[in-house]
Amino acid sequence: MKPLTGIVITLNEQANIADCVRSLRRVCDEVIVVDSLSTDDTVAIAEAEGATVISQAYLGDGPQKAHGVPFAKHDWILALDADERLDDDAVALIESLALDDPRTAYSFRRKNYVARHWIRAAGFYPDPVVRLYNRTTSGYLPKKAHSSVQAPRVEATSAHLRHFTYEDMSHWIRRIDTLSSRDAWAMKERGKRPSRLSPILHATNAMLRKLVFKGGLFQGMDGMTVAMTTAFHAYMKYAKLNELYELERDA
Repeated sequence: MKPLTGIVITLNEQANIADCVRSLRRVCDEVIVVDSLSTDDTVAIAEAEGATVISQAYLGDGPQKAHGVPFAKHDWILALDADERLDDDAVALIESLALDDPRTAYSFRRKNYVARHWIRAAGFYPDPVVRLYNRTTSGYLPKKAHSSVQAPRVEATSAHLRHFTYEDMSHWIRRIDTLSSRDAWAMKERGKRPSRLSPILHATNAMLRKLVFKGGLFQGMDGMTVAMTTAFHAYMKYAKLNELYELERDA
């Protein structure tokens, strides 16, 4: 295995950052935390765990995740979100990789949790995400919301990340509020203009996609919960985008 640099972006992640850095340390000899000016103890905890912290006001998802890459000592980058952890099978896989082809990036399956409950329904599993890549050929797209790694080739592995997505149902709703605001901002930044019907149309589409095409209709409470929350997220981000334009017109 070639040496790896772990990179994680943070904003007020004091509850997560220690475990995330420790998880990266299982396979990385360097960890970089790009912090979006946290007001809690995120930075102090990250530094106490041996991470290098770079402070950077939030640039959007893709640009923020790319910001730490030039500071890395190594070309191979392992990028985790603060609420993600390497499962044992992911550690074993990474340690077994020769990493002799810089054009190949690697995706992992995510186990998404609400509290201690692993949700598999309506597309929540396997939820593959690219997390290991070589910076000489690959990197995050400059999208300001929901960015992903672009690589010449992606090898889909069956190894897992544990994604502690939400502490409980209330946290899930609070995160939708936060993320839908961020999504609305990102859409406005790229000139997206909604209609008054956009919230309804996108929420309906999200609901149908999760219930019908992802099978949530036949997956009990978990399937319905995923469909409802996904539709709510879609509705709110377009409602908030309309609101941003209204505020701009009224200013």
